[in-house]
Amino acid sequence: MPIKYCNQCGTPTVIKIPHGDNLPRSVCESCGFIQYENPKVIVGCIAEWEDKILLCKRAIEPRLGYWTLPAGFLENNETSQEGALRETLEEANAKATIIDAFSLIDIPHINQIYLLYRAQLANASFSTTFESSEVGLFDETTLPWDEIAFAAIKKSLERYFDDKRKGIFSLHVETINASTQNK
Repeated sequence: MPIKYCNQCGTPTVIKIPHGDNLPRSVCESCGFIQYENPKVIVGCIAEWEDKILLCKRAIEPRLGYWTLPAGFLENNETSQEGALRETLEEANAKATIIDAFSLIDIPHINQIYLLYRAQLANASFSTTFESSEVGLFDETTLPWDEIAFAAIKKSLERYFDDKRKGIFSLHVETINASTQNK
């Protein structure tokens, strides 16, 4: 959806390919400002405690009532690790320490990039928040697989438990397209 008004001067924009570019953009013909629209980055943690991981049941849309890892949009002026730890605190009142990057998933048809980290919970202290109606620790057999909110989270959880069985964790990079989203 193109941006209709200039973010700098408020004048209506036009869609055109700016000089030196190769993609149509919203351009202000009054002040010359080019509005670039870029993908949103979602960061979060696969937060471990003993042999379980922390999940949150969403208390907000989208996917209200479904389970997810503590994750959300990266904010300006924070690193991806800071954002992942902030989301863990915001969604589960849980403190964690990053272990390593685990999953990088591009979802171009909805302009999102997921970056999930393996993390170690500081302790077994967590609780619900405005964003989560339930929070709990799950192993592979108790995890509510059919109630996972997002394809990127489900794929990351599948890779996590595969790696856990193998005894070695790797960085997983993949793409979810509209045609493969529910597979």
